[in-house]
Amino acid sequence: MSVRNPGPLGAGPLGASAPDGVLARLGALFRTTAFKLSLAYLLIFAAFAFFALGYVAWNARRVLDDQIVSTIEAEINGLSDQYASGGIRRLVGVVERRSREPGASLYLVTTPAGEHVVGNVEALPPGVLAAPGQTETAYGRGTDGDRLDHRAIVRIFTLPGGFRLLVGRDVEERDRLRAVIGRAFAWSLMLVVGLGFLGSWFIAQRVLKRVDHMTEITRGIMAGDLDGRLTLAGNGDELDRLASNLNAMLDRIGELMRGMREVSDNIAHDLKTPLTRLRNKADAALREGDDPDSLRAALEANIEESDNLIRVFNALLMIARLEAGNAREGLADFDAGAVALEVAELYEAVAEERGVALRAEVEDGLVLHGSRELIGQAMANLIDNALKYGQKTGIATEGPMVRVAARRENGSVVLTVADRGEGIPEAERGRVLERFVRLETARTRPGFGLGLSLVNAVARLHQGTFTLEDNAPGLRATLRLPALPRDQAVRESAA
Repeated sequence: MSVRNPGPLGAGPLGASAPDGVLARLGALFRTTAFKLSLAYLLIFAAFAFFALGYVAWNARRVLDDQIVSTIEAEINGLSDQYASGGIRRLVGVVERRSREPGASLYLVTTPAGEHVVGNVEALPPGVLAAPGQTETAYGRGTDGDRLDHRAIVRIFTLPGGFRLLVGRDVEERDRLRAVIGRAFAWSLMLVVGLGFLGSWFIAQRVLKRVDHMTEITRGIMAGDLDGRLTLAGNGDELDRLASNLNAMLDRIGELMRGMREVSDNIAHDLKTPLTRLRNKADAALREGDDPDSLRAALEANIEESDNLIRVFNALLMIARLEAGNAREGLADFDAGAVALEVAELYEAVAEERGVALRAEVEDGLVLHGSRELIGQAMANLIDNALKYGQKTGIATEGPMVRVAARRENGSVVLTVADRGEGIPEAERGRVLERFVRLETARTRPGFGLGLSLVNAVARLHQGTFTLEDNAPGLRATLRLPALPRDQAVRESAA
């Protein structure tokens, strides 16, 4: 029996998976925007540090050179005094004495032919003594023979009789300090780059970890977990703001999907009754309709029932369009007070027929930006509901039974319809804004429970709010919509 040799550990696919995963992780890390931005900041800071340290090094060298030149000037002034008082002989004696003293000072006196007379400088490059003035040059000391392994800043003078005088200062200390600064410069840059790279890696890894967590949650949401939400770190950074907006978007999508499910359920339950009634009427007409008059009456009843169903479907479509934000075409600036007054005037005859007093109190200049038709439809629904349910049975009340008001309040246009009817219990006020919801006390009256849902959808389309409150007694329905500023409203009215 033969046994196959699996090869060295890690040579096969299983052994290679771990390094591949690490490389993939590093590749994703290096591609993150956080890492790229941190790296860009690092490069900018490194360049700034390079120029700053370079300036420090250059300035330090310049200061040292100035100090050396000042020392040379002081030496020259002293030797000039000695030469003036004793001539070349005294100068040579002073130079010989100073040359024996330890230190960085350099002296040399030569003959007109360039022969060494006295001094601690043994060798110079050719032509240096032939060019009077200040220069930086290599030189050799007396113990070094002809080797030019030192550097100095020197000044050369030609004395009367052709003698030459060299006074200088060794720059070994300057070069040593320069080397120290250079090493510090290099280590500083290496430290900046190293710490910057580690910082970039840490920041990118932290951001990537949060992004991976967000990606995992969004994959779960796409897989069907519609209740999943992105986690907020609580520090208010850009990822928190993004997560918050995405959560708000998911909440809105969830509301729309719940609305669709509710519409489907409501259509299945609430429209079953009128459809059944329509079918039964048609069946009864076929079975019992022997004369043309009864058949005509049955057909008219079926047409009326069909019209009611069409109105229900139109209302559902309108609510769906409003909640989806697809009814923004044709928006313009208009006077909401004038709309409220016009709708109230349309219902005056209906109110008088029902024995209900209808009053309207409207301020001028209540300019909105929105849909005049939708605001009018919302006000019509509210007034119609108030006239239907606006009076307690068997209870006499004083004053107006239904009051329509429009006013400006804290930068908003407030449209109110108040009645003195039975009202709605506080626990039910949120539920009646849903589709097809009707309270038990309203089921004996005509309607499908879509009017308040439509008003709520109109308010949300206009970035406003719709609330139901106790009118003590009765119900007060309030539409609060953002108004145009007064100066803009005046211009719109003038136009």
